[in-house]
Amino acid sequence: MLCSIRRRTAWIDPPGAAFLDYRGGMPNIALELGKQAAAFGVKSAYGEPQDVDGVSVTPVAFTYSGFGGGSAEGGEGGGGGGISVPVGVYVRREEGLRFEPNIVTLLVVAVPFVWVAGRALSRIIRALKK
Repeated sequence: MLCSIRRRTAWIDPPGAAFLDYRGGMPNIALELGKQAAAFGVKSAYGEPQDVDGVSVTPVAFTYSGFGGGSAEGGEGGGGGGISVPVGVYVRREEGLRFEPNIVTLLVVAVPFVWVAGRALSRIIRALKK
């Protein structure tokens, strides 16, 4: 005859217990980081406007972040990472609002794109000649 024994443990919830997982153990890091990343939102892509010599400048960036976590019989773990690429700035003068791109970022993106597009176009032309 098989019998199962359930072990019950009483947990005293510390401050911030809302972030603990269902077992009452280690904080669920992935959920916590996800909530913080959601709070970044537009703030991570658009910087705070700065006034420089009477001109308002707002930096713009492409941002990407990812987080993950998991648990298994051997333990628990998680991690995350992100990247931010400066795209340019919005400049507000008396004439109006204007976007000025970051030339270095533009070149870093444009050179491989032009190379791939040129290579694809040459293959298409070669295939059409046959």
